[in-house]
Amino acid sequence: MSDSKTALVISAHAADFVWRCGGAIALHAQTGYNVTVVCLSFGERGESAKLWKEPGMTLDRVKDARRKESEQAAKALGVHDLVEFDLGDYPLHLEQEDKFRLVDVIRKVQPRFMLSHSQFDPYNTDHMYATQVALECRMIAQAWGHNPGEKVLGAPQLYLFEPHQTEQMGWKPDTFLDITPVWDRKRAAIECMAGQEHLWDYYTRVAENRANHFMRNSGGQSGGRKAKYAEGFQSVFPRTVDEL
Repeated sequence: MSDSKTALVISAHAADFVWRCGGAIALHAQTGYNVTVVCLSFGERGESAKLWKEPGMTLDRVKDARRKESEQAAKALGVHDLVEFDLGDYPLHLEQEDKFRLVDVIRKVQPRFMLSHSQFDPYNTDHMYATQVALECRMIAQAWGHNPGEKVLGAPQLYLFEPHQTEQMGWKPDTFLDITPVWDRKRAAIECMAGQEHLWDYYTRVAENRANHFMRNSGGQSGGRKAKYAEGFQSVFPRTVDEL
């Protein structure tokens, strides 16, 4: 593990890291973490309907618009490094060389924790594929026989951020994070995603609902911590503790 505080987000599309864990990014950046975000694609085919409705739109123009949006959002959140793989979407697919490139990023960052999508998403298979890739590349990064001589990865937790229509995804949060102190930064990042304006208020409501769950699980009406905005996550791996 690196001596510096680091975290890594693996996002299938350009906007996913904003909606689903923008608060976590901003909050950890504010406390001294260097947060790296990998966008595997720009979501140019499947997540840019508003742009495609404009006359004369082309794939390159959509990608340029989505690139600018994601870069502006990353700046608003305090992202340390935004890595854009530009692999295409619908479907998203990584060749072995692409996976090894992601392994290189993981080993370089040496994250204390990682974030990616739910493991099941029948509405958007790019999302669950991205998490399958995240798990595979995490495993490869831990292998002493992969590029011997490099520093191998330890065992960072992989948190699955909240999907759309959670009741269809088998996603069960076990961690709630109060993002109230950085909500203005997340909302600013949300408003950078002009291509998906229909989701701005939706994800604001999600954050407000999760704040209710944060309070309930931190003590409820008998001393629970109040929060106005929160994010939920599901951990994949067991956590090691000295006391409960």
